[in-house]
Amino acid sequence: MREDYDEAVLAVAALISPSRVLAYGDIAELLGAGGPRQVGKVMSRSGSAVPWWRVIRSSGEPPACHGRSAWEHYVQEGTPVRGSMAPDGTGYRVRLPEARWQPSDADWHVLDGLRDRLAADAAGRNQAMSPGHGEVET
Repeated sequence: MREDYDEAVLAVAALISPSRVLAYGDIAELLGAGGPRQVGKVMSRSGSAVPWWRVIRSSGEPPACHGRSAWEHYVQEGTPVRGSMAPDGTGYRVRLPEARWQPSDADWHVLDGLRDRLAADAAGRNQAMSPGHGEVET
């Protein structure tokens, strides 16, 4: 499942339009699986394969330790931010209410497919378990 989940998270991140963002929890909610920490783990392992700066904390802060690099992308794309970057790469936040990505109809079709595939994989794993798996006989 981990590989399927990783691929699904990265597929969602790849859909996010320039100047738009989603929080880690937004992606988990769209997929109907995992949570912000699981999405964050995927992004920390493989996020460089997609526009990683478009996946942020729910506070509007950029990914940890990537404030400088993210700032450059936000400025280039015209992402709405408040504050300005301090020398250490902090000091600003993305204005999430204005910058949150809204999927198009075509995007929803892709998201539905990703969600369905994850659900089918989970159902298949549950069926593969034998009845009473993990139970102690008395």
